[in-house]
Amino acid sequence: MIAIDLGYRPRPHQQEAHAALQRFSVLVAHRRFGKTVFGVMEAVDRALRCNLARPKTAYIAPTAKQAKRIAWDYLAAYTKPIPGAVMVKGESRAVLPGDRSIYVLGADNPDSLRGDYWDHVTLDEVAQFKPGAWSQSLRPALADRMGSMLAIGTPKGENELFRLFEQSKTDPEWRGLMYPASATGVIDPAELERLRGEMDAAEFAQEFECSFTAAIVGAYYARELDRAEAEDRLAVVPLDPAHLVHTAWDLGFDDTTAIWFFQLVGLQVRLVDYYEAFGVGLDHYAAELGRKGYAYGTHLLPHDVEQTEIGTGRTRLETLDTLGIRATPVERMPVVDGINAVRTILPRCVFDRQRCAAGLRALRHYRREWRMKSQIFAPAPVHDWASHPADALRTLAIGLPRTAGRELGQVSGPTIAHHSYSMLD
Repeated sequence: MIAIDLGYRPRPHQQEAHAALQRFSVLVAHRRFGKTVFGVMEAVDRALRCNLARPKTAYIAPTAKQAKRIAWDYLAAYTKPIPGAVMVKGESRAVLPGDRSIYVLGADNPDSLRGDYWDHVTLDEVAQFKPGAWSQSLRPALADRMGSMLAIGTPKGENELFRLFEQSKTDPEWRGLMYPASATGVIDPAELERLRGEMDAAEFAQEFECSFTAAIVGAYYARELDRAEAEDRLAVVPLDPAHLVHTAWDLGFDDTTAIWFFQLVGLQVRLVDYYEAFGVGLDHYAAELGRKGYAYGTHLLPHDVEQTEIGTGRTRLETLDTLGIRATPVERMPVVDGINAVRTILPRCVFDRQRCAAGLRALRHYRREWRMKSQIFAPAPVHDWASHPADALRTLAIGLPRTAGRELGQVSGPTIAHHSYSMLD
């Protein structure tokens, strides 16, 4: 066996982490830890060590453009010393002796990752992947060859990275590793203290101390949800049979569709349930509404439900009507006005903590991006996994006056006094 120096010099904590990885691993680390290089080198090492025919590994970022920008040069540099290694830019891969391939890919289109095998995948910033990219597209592709996975990232609330890290605590096949800046010594202590003084406390805790619970910088609804928590409006909210269940949607065309289920009781908006899925047709959602068995009132949908689809020649509004859902489109409104509408109704909202857990996580994560160079927030929300649940709540806020008007007189039986509801601990 010939030893080849690839030029990689891992720091002590990186070396420790490499040795500790298992088949499925989650590395949560501070900014400037060297996560990308770490992840690329795992893909290289696993390709070289694989004893199966035609090994294939990959470094995968949220988008193909992002993957090439941050990882391609590292892959080229660290495979260059290998005799016979070739970079095939058009195929986004390095080809090593023994018909071994290392790809640099994006998760923009999860379906493009299906139908092939992988011996290892490194998932960088997995929290920004489209829903199902890991669980439905990549995880099955590891099965027949017992492939491995490494997810890496820095916390940004309780998102997919958080979920995988939590899984690593209970599943014996998984390993979770966390490296805050205060423990690694990568950043000079004096510089770290300067950063602590210059940054918002929550931002510093998140970016450098790996806190999943710190308030997300730029989150639109953090203050309102914290207030709801303090006022015990995130609890168990029993369904009230004397009131209709209304729905508010955000329709995903090639990604997630999100639906909030709510009741209007007095002045309260009771969020009693939440559902989301992706990659399925409108018939799936109609069936799901039927399965839940609620007595429905108004179904609020965004204004674009009235756009004609090229494939069918009819609108989604018409399609829903054939499925038995009489949808009501809400008016078109600038995003910032819709966000303000949500902020206006949140003090009236009561959320079922368990049934709405996924939606609540998204609302806490929905945010503007902080632009370090200009030191200002971007004017528009970040479009990621949290966008669709937040947009569905925006649909609710915009359509609420119309819904409240329609509910009057529609429900028979005893009435419930304003602000009276049962919440069980």
